[in-house]
Amino acid sequence: MVQWFNLPWPDLAVGFGLCLLISALGFLRTDWFISIGYGASVSALAVWFAWAAPPSAAGSWLQAGLLCLYGLRLSGYLIARERSASFARELEASKARSAHITSPARLGIWFSVSALYVAMAAPLLFVLLAGDTPLLWPGVVVMAAGLGLEITADWQKSASKKRAPNKFVHRGVYCWCRYPNYLGEILFWLGNVIAGVGVYHTVLSWGVVLVGFICIFLIMLGSARRLELKQGSRYGDDPEYQVWVSQVPVLFPFVPVYSLRRLRVYLG
Repeated sequence: MVQWFNLPWPDLAVGFGLCLLISALGFLRTDWFISIGYGASVSALAVWFAWAAPPSAAGSWLQAGLLCLYGLRLSGYLIARERSASFARELEASKARSAHITSPARLGIWFSVSALYVAMAAPLLFVLLAGDTPLLWPGVVVMAAGLGLEITADWQKSASKKRAPNKFVHRGVYCWCRYPNYLGEILFWLGNVIAGVGVYHTVLSWGVVLVGFICIFLIMLGSARRLELKQGSRYGDDPEYQVWVSQVPVLFPFVPVYSLRRLRVYLG
C-alpha cells in the first residue's frame, strides 16, 4: 500500500519554527531573509535534526556537519562581503529595494523561505531517522565537492575584487563557468538529496525533497541570469569581457550554453 503522508511532523515543525525565528532578520532588511537568514537557518536545522535523531553512521555525521558548515560559512561570507568596498554599490541598492517592500509581502517571503529551508534540509532528517542509506557516501562526496567549489569561487572572487574592484572576475574556476559559486550550490544540494535516496518512503517525503531541490535549482538559474544582465550592463563594452562570455559557459562546464538572457525564471 502506498504511504502518502507519513512524515516526522514534530521534528519538521520545530525546524520550521527555528527558521522563522532566525530569518526574521529580514524584517530589518528584506534581503536578509534570503542571505544571512538563509545560511543561519541551514546551520540551525542541521544542529536540530542531529539533536532530534542523533547520527548512528559516520556518513550521516558528515552530512550533518557539511550542512552546518555550509550555513556558517555562507553567513560569515555574506557579512564580510557587506563590509567590503567593492560591494558598497550593491549594498545601497539592496537597502533601497528593501524600503519599498510592503509588510504583507515581507510576511509572505518570511513564511515561504522558512518552509523552503526546511524542505531543502529535510533529506538529512530522513537519513538520520533511517540510520543509513544506500547512496549516503556518494551524496556526501557530491556535497563536499559542491561546497569546495563554492568556497573556492567566493575566495577567488573576493581576492580579485580587492585587487581590482571594478574588474570582472574571469580567472581560476571562473574559466570553467561564469558563475561557479552557483554551480557549487546546486551540487551541494543535489548531493544532499542523493544522500537520502532509499529512505524517501512516502509520496509526501519525495514531494518535500524534490520541491526543495527544484526551488533552489531555479533560484540559482534566476540568480545567474540576473547577474549576467548586471554584468552585461556594467562590462558590456569591455572587449575582454566579450571574449569571456562568448567562450565560457554560463553555469555548467562543457555545456555550450552561453547566455540565460532569454530564460524565463521567476525565482532568484
